[in-house]
Amino acid sequence: MSTTPARSEARPSETASGFLAVISIVASLLALAYQPVKLIPFAGLLALVATGMAPRDSRLPLIAIFVAAACFVAAMTIAVLTKHALY
Repeated sequence: MSTTPARSEARPSETASGFLAVISIVASLLALAYQPVKLIPFAGLLALVATGMAPRDSRLPLIAIFVAAACFVAAMTIAVLTKHALY
């Protein structure tokens, strides 16, 4: 046959990138309520690492990057409007 069989199992790097993306999303959402300047860079870095480890057609790491960016803007806005400490 000239075609390759379809893969049914995920590689370990794909599984790890999924876990990193989920941790990034949780950290981004947590930053909305607690110290955004400390948590958002950590979440963004995790999202970028997850994107580098993931295959091309993976959506979860891309979603993690967009969630980190949106939560950064929202968390900074919330912190400034409520006059809470940024860090």
